[in-house]
Amino acid sequence: MKITLLGTGDAIGTPKVGCDCPQCTHAKNTGAMRLRTSLLVENAGKHILIDSSPDLRQQLLLYGSPHIDAVIWTHGHYDHFIGFGEFYRVQKIPPVFAAPPVLNYCTDLFRFLTFDKGEIPPYEPFDIFGITITLFMVKHPPAFTCGILFETDESRVAFTSDTNIDIPQKSLDLLTNLDLLLLDAFVPSDITIRKHMNYLDACTLAMNLSPKEYRCVHQSHLIPWDLPHLGNDGDTFEFK
Repeated sequence: MKITLLGTGDAIGTPKVGCDCPQCTHAKNTGAMRLRTSLLVENAGKHILIDSSPDLRQQLLLYGSPHIDAVIWTHGHYDHFIGFGEFYRVQKIPPVFAAPPVLNYCTDLFRFLTFDKGEIPPYEPFDIFGITITLFMVKHPPAFTCGILFETDESRVAFTSDTNIDIPQKSLDLLTNLDLLLLDAFVPSDITIRKHMNYLDACTLAMNLSPKEYRCVHQSHLIPWDLPHLGNDGDTFEFK
């Protein structure tokens, strides 16, 4: 299994339009970017897209134009699903899987496309392309939101998606013996956001769960570029 971070930014990305903060200035001067957060999961020659961001066209072009065999949506915020329309006239529209409330909400906006839809209840594992996938509940008020656990015979990887620190214990109980944990870390440690973890929240959760590796994603333009454990666009992780 191979995981590629297609994007590690929040809904507005970095650099932010019209912003001259230190992070955005660095990005404009160096070409660094944080596209909207999305993951590419590869296994057995197949590609699963986790969230279809508004930057999807750019992301697919940057990383070799892979054929997408399935999509999983974590929740119904536009920066996590609206790019699905980019598949129109590019490839056969891939099937989409999500928790029922997420699937119903997002697919309603894509009535003009014909594609297969699969309802996946949280905490009920399902197998696809040699990976066992389990959606688990997180807390991203008021949106119904799920994180995702990916398992093969050799590896365990989890993605919290957008969440605050108050993740249900039933979900935390799944996140043991992880090879990689990808965490929402929206703002620096001195800022509190009701809907998201800040950097300290994310690092504290990671220390409590003790994965072999962890990376922070869904970063706003307020996050400095040089903090430890930040994910960067294009980072890849390979597991036997």
